Amino acid sequence: MAKFRLLFLYLLCIAFTTFSQVNQSPNFPDGTKIPDWFSDSSKISLKDLGKQFVITTHGAKTDSTVVQTAAIQKIIDLAHKQGGGVIVIPKGTFLSGALFFKPNTHLYISEGAVLKGSNNIADYPIMPSRIEGQSLDYFPALVNAYGVNGFTISGKGTIDGNGLNYWKAFWQRRKENPNCTNLEVSRPRLVFIWKSNNVQVQDVRLQNSGFWTSHYYQCKNIKILNVRITAPHEPIKAPSTDAIDLDVCSNVLIKGCYLAVNDDAIALKGGKGPYADTDPGNGENTNIIIEDCEFGFCHAALTCGSEAIHNKNIMMRNCHITNAMRVLWLKMRPDTPQKYEFISVENIDGYAYSLIYAKPWTQFFDLKGRKDVPPSYCDNISLKNINLKCEVFFDVNPGKYDKLSKFNFENLNITAQNGTYDKTVIQDFRLSNVKLNGKMVE
Repeated sequence: MAKFRLLFLYLLCIAFTTFSQVNQSPNFPDGTKIPDWFSDSSKISLKDLGKQFVITTHGAKTDSTVVQTAAIQKIIDLAHKQGGGVIVIPKGTFLSGALFFKPNTHLYISEGAVLKGSNNIADYPIMPSRIEGQSLDYFPALVNAYGVNGFTISGKGTIDGNGLNYWKAFWQRRKENPNCTNLEVSRPRLVFIWKSNNVQVQDVRLQNSGFWTSHYYQCKNIKILNVRITAPHEPIKAPSTDAIDLDVCSNVLIKGCYLAVNDDAIALKGGKGPYADTDPGNGENTNIIIEDCEFGFCHAALTCGSEAIHNKNIMMRNCHITNAMRVLWLKMRPDTPQKYEFISVENIDGYAYSLIYAKPWTQFFDLKGRKDVPPSYCDNISLKNINLKCEVFFDVNPGKYDKLSKFNFENLNITAQNGTYDKTVIQDFRLSNVKLNGKMVE
């Protein structure tokens, strides 16, 4: 009997996936056609990446206790000077500080290989960077690519941030000063890619980052395929270990990934502050598709903000939520002009504490002398074809300067401990075929 039950569930899963993919829209939420580029999730082969520079045949040692930043960087520089190629991390554990990839170079992590970050912050020299919606001098990541078009990270190995000591330092500082900011404790990210187009990250495991796990800033045409990103939320919490931060990016496909971290799984950023929309270093995130992913524990599967000024044409579809605090989080930052529009979340199942959360985000609020409060907007937000168990169905309470309009809930089957909702907080709020705790609602 158990075998038949498992077979039934398997067939039901296939049927759901097939139905949802056949019936998924060919257009972005604003009605523009989705380019064919998003339909191509083919993998990059190692043999297509050029000459292979296996680090152990070019001077790196098979010694997991030695920090080998200089040796590995020398190999990257050599590959660049010889016209490019792929830096291959072979089976074994290799310890390093910040590495900087050059044009025409790639990174391949072999199965059984671990590129492990040093837990000494001195191995990450401060330099011009971008963090939390600000352009400032900060620590680089373990893996960095600045202006490397066509950059790839591939292989079935692991990039490990070795973050435990950084996490402990953060919580100690937070204990000493409950109001301390993220930037008061020195912590590196795991991957930082800046001003690089046509990027592909596939198959690897990214884990235990000291700070944000992967951060893409001012990039176009990014594909993140079948990547597993994790950081613990117990027994010690790995603070601010966002799985994927998109910061002024356009044309992004995130497909087939597993994301479970002690912060937001996918966060859309782009700048903060009362004049953020006038800063040339800031900007919008547009044309982003997240599909066929699974979300373990996270603060939210998809988050807009809080350091964001404009997110448009964002689609999350055909995803399973195992244990998110929120499915969709719209962080309304009252010291920053914001617009979140044409966002679609559809074909979702599983469990989350709340389905949708939209409230003012006042942490470290600072108008910097501006007399008026910049307004923020959420328009054309669609939740469709969702079967979810949650504690809170509708956690929406906009601030005085937040304008929410044109929300559409369609084909929802929700079981919630708290099923209350208030249609009056959203202008033009439509509900169609919404079942809440077994009863149809309007």
